[in-house]
Amino acid sequence: MDRFLVWLGIGILGVGILMIGLGCLLSATGAKGGRLLPGDIVISRPGFAFAFPVVTSIVLSVLLTLILWLVTAFRR
Repeated sequence: MDRFLVWLGIGILGVGILMIGLGCLLSATGAKGGRLLPGDIVISRPGFAFAFPVVTSIVLSVLLTLILWLVTAFRR
């Protein structure tokens, strides 16, 4: 159990560092509105805006799957 908590802490720290890096990257590139990846669906009309981040959702899903896979691999 102690090893699990150590690896969980390291994983949370790693995710935090990645989020800081992503924030710095967004700030440096001047991306506005949080849209990072091409392929995200955005519909804008007068008085109405709809955004559905398809590609961003897929990328986050893959990253979270890899992180959880690593956590379970180190638990064994």
